[in-house]
Amino acid sequence: MNFYHASVLLDEAIEALAIRPDGIYLDGTLGGAGHSLKIAERLTTGRLIGVDRDAQALEAAAARLAPYMERVSLVHANYRALDGILDGLGIEKVDGMLFDLGVSSPQLDDASRGFSYMTDAPLDMRMDRGDSLTARTVVNEWPREELRRILYEFGEERYAPQIALAIERARAARPIETTLELVDVIRSALPAQALREKQHPAKRSFQAIRIAVNDELSGVSEMMRAAIGRLNPGGILAVITFHSLEDRIVKNGMQTAARGCTCPPEFPVCVCGKKPQIRILTKKPIVPDPKELEENPRARSAKLRVAQKL
Repeated sequence: MNFYHASVLLDEAIEALAIRPDGIYLDGTLGGAGHSLKIAERLTTGRLIGVDRDAQALEAAAARLAPYMERVSLVHANYRALDGILDGLGIEKVDGMLFDLGVSSPQLDDASRGFSYMTDAPLDMRMDRGDSLTARTVVNEWPREELRRILYEFGEERYAPQIALAIERARAARPIETTLELVDVIRSALPAQALREKQHPAKRSFQAIRIAVNDELSGVSEMMRAAIGRLNPGGILAVITFHSLEDRIVKNGMQTAARGCTCPPEFPVCVCGKKPQIRILTKKPIVPDPKELEENPRARSAKLRVAQKL
């Protein structure tokens, strides 16, 4: 399939990175290479590192970045392994990092990947098809209480107990194999007023299961802990999030690194010795303008936060 992806907040992210022609930059969520293409175009003696856990995305990116490959390194990896990625390339620190979190449009639009609740496909949802855990395993084998937890915590689904119970009952009769089978089970658990809501009744549950399959939130936490330490002074960290759980991790991570001292407020002097590591450049997150939302409705929940290494 054509791995085309409309990059969200493209101009804003590129402007935030303040790209130097001789700088080293990392795109930790390469996807369709929309952001990376704009970075590569601005480099002369610099270098771009493009990372993605989806091999299909890397293949498409290699084609799109073909004119610039002498300054590009592509890495098949999860951005949570940031230290290992840079160590493997012999790079100590970089001048900018961009992370565009969540699932990409090509992954959603390729029915065979099992991310979408709109088309029928085997329950998969793996961003990296080399991973062993699939949505089918989560739905059919995880205990009901664990299903309830992820639906409530990752999907913010208020009917999580009812949906988890419905899944448990359905799979007792026979395994739930496809996305639309799961949609039917979710629908059966919801009250009439929930089914009348504008949002698709399975949206929150599919989000929760996808996050669990790909262990996305702990990946974001690990990335935030590693990224700041691998930036050169003056380097930029730019992160685009798409739901409140991701955004909270990024926001808190930046605030902690910008604060420095962790001593209790009642201490008369600092004894921890921790200094601020970054300066937050976005007091409020940057969001898409009306023109972008009209052209790409999937951008509606996007937030860009930016920080600079001190």
